[in-house]
Amino acid sequence: MVEKIYTLQNLCCANCAAKIEEKMNALPEVEKAVIVFPTRQLRLTAKDPDALLPKLEQLARTVEPEVTISSGAEDPPKETEEYSLPEILAGAGLFAAGLVTQQLLPQIPVALILYLAGWLVLGRKVLIAAVTNLFRGRVLDENFLMSLATVGAFFIGEYPEAVGVMLFYRLGEYLEHRAVARSRSRIMEAADLRPETVHLASGEEVPAESVRPGTLLVVRPGDRIPLDGRVVAGRSRIDTSSITGEPVPVSVGPGDSVTSGCVNTESLLTVRAEKALSESMVTRILNSVENAAAGKPKIDRFITRFSRVYTPVVVAVALAVAVVPPLMGGDWHYWTYTALSFLVMSCPCALVLSIPLSFFCGIGAGSRRGILFKDGLAMEALAKVKAVALDKTGTVTRGDFSVTRVALDKEILSLCAAAEHRSSHPVAVSITQYAQKQGIKPEEPEKLEEIPGRGVLAWVKGREVLCGNEELMQRYAVTVPKQSGENGTRVLVAVDGSYAGFLEISDTVKTGASSAVARLEQSGIAVTMITGDGEAAAQTVAAQVGIDRVYAGQLPDQKLQILRKLRAEYQSVMFVGDGINDAPVLAGADVGGAMGTGADAAIEAADVVFLTAEAEAIPEAVDIARQTQRISRQNVIFALGIKGLVMLLGLLGHASLWAAVFADSGVALLCVANAVRLLYRKRKM
Repeated sequence: MVEKIYTLQNLCCANCAAKIEEKMNALPEVEKAVIVFPTRQLRLTAKDPDALLPKLEQLARTVEPEVTISSGAEDPPKETEEYSLPEILAGAGLFAAGLVTQQLLPQIPVALILYLAGWLVLGRKVLIAAVTNLFRGRVLDENFLMSLATVGAFFIGEYPEAVGVMLFYRLGEYLEHRAVARSRSRIMEAADLRPETVHLASGEEVPAESVRPGTLLVVRPGDRIPLDGRVVAGRSRIDTSSITGEPVPVSVGPGDSVTSGCVNTESLLTVRAEKALSESMVTRILNSVENAAAGKPKIDRFITRFSRVYTPVVVAVALAVAVVPPLMGGDWHYWTYTALSFLVMSCPCALVLSIPLSFFCGIGAGSRRGILFKDGLAMEALAKVKAVALDKTGTVTRGDFSVTRVALDKEILSLCAAAEHRSSHPVAVSITQYAQKQGIKPEEPEKLEEIPGRGVLAWVKGREVLCGNEELMQRYAVTVPKQSGENGTRVLVAVDGSYAGFLEISDTVKTGASSAVARLEQSGIAVTMITGDGEAAAQTVAAQVGIDRVYAGQLPDQKLQILRKLRAEYQSVMFVGDGINDAPVLAGADVGGAMGTGADAAIEAADVVFLTAEAEAIPEAVDIARQTQRISRQNVIFALGIKGLVMLLGLLGHASLWAAVFADSGVALLCVANAVRLLYRKRKM
């Protein structure tokens, strides 16, 4: 099966999008079809997606007659922008003229003519769509129901309300589309920082996608850094706010890594590209936002199912209200009027639109702060987390290890450096760097074996060298004297089966780690540290950041066992790490979080990626997820509550068609506005 992404142009209704998606998934040739209304994307999984396009487009047009499917970018919504507003203004003018004329010339039917003209101007497209869909068997289409309601209002003599309902329906629809389009463009423009061209150090300007790693680029003041790379010449300050949300510019110079999407603010930089455009941060952010919107959370799927039942039930109630009371002697005018108000409220668009838009805006808010959510399900799961388990190195600490204490001679140090210098582990790198500073050039070992979670075994100059933790020494039956005064991670060294000494490695705690732990605990989330480092080093770091519960010296499978215990205690647990050995735990957690500077395997396994690699991003992600969840629930309660209240008031004789229009278009607009405010949330400190 192949998955491809297409754009649905001229798709204007969230409820219609849900109907089209349902019809597409009913086709035997389709493995899976997902329509993301906020981005107008169709994610199609099938054997030959391109061959299905004509059939899918024809099927989509049975729901929305003007829909087209393409693989390119979406055209501007011409109907909404160019034609709707003049029609709405013209219809509003005729409606106002009718109201004035009705007061000045009550006995002359000029007002009725103006009302009819206004209704036709406003409802022309609605009526055409209603008739078209009626012939296709879609009786419960919102266009048909709105047309029926306004025609019914004319029939019972409620002329101003007939036109007013159509006017405010069209106005609400227009404003709703504008709000959704603006929020979509705001998010996608912020996410799409990819450059079209880049300037090479040779002076040539070439397409960004043609640049390969190792190419030298020139980044002028005011330009965005086009690709992830490393500065080779020049010093400047870069604005990282578009990637991390951090407003303070960062100083960079030769040897410093720079991230694509950041802006060079001061001086010319020469940068060596380390990643192609497809692998750089700007593309990862855009892909994350697009992909995340396709992962529909449980509440979204529930609302989609609910909407299939809602409209038929409301229409059935409207029919019963119009028929049963008059047959029992009730006022037919009153009950028909009430039934018409029910028809106006029968469209579930407020619900079907606002829920995915809430999660889309939450995903956008996260991306602007350097937080990438895998999908809506990940965000929904994060909102329910009751405990967070943190790895130490690279998560709570920076991972920039340095040797702070040495208890072995220079000969043994050279053997240790030879055993460690081929490893990319931060501890091994720090040992190699320390040895080089002492004038030692590490030799190539004859044989090398890395033992995950324990250390390395090497043969150097015919001698067996062990470098690692106590478990490694126990495994090879090396007797280690009792240790004391440990303030960091100790790397024990044995040569030819005999203990030879140790090196002590210390790490730096991240600046915002303490405040991040405090924020999580203030949010009612328990914080635990699970690390493979030694007990003393783990406890030292935990004490600095305020973590009381620590599991030290844990191997990957042991971390997973501890995670299961935490889940039994707290029901929902998030694990945050950055190493290859963290990948199984990240995949096994309810929510896995990975630092953006970590291993690719960890990032792939994670549900949330923190591009800034700062601990403060963890509580920020939880806050965004919880606010998104709150807003989506608010929209459900508000939309259903208002509709239910207006229906009840209508049955009691206290509601009108005006109230019904508010319960439909007005509520939809307010739900959209409530969702969009996620984009304007302020960062908590």
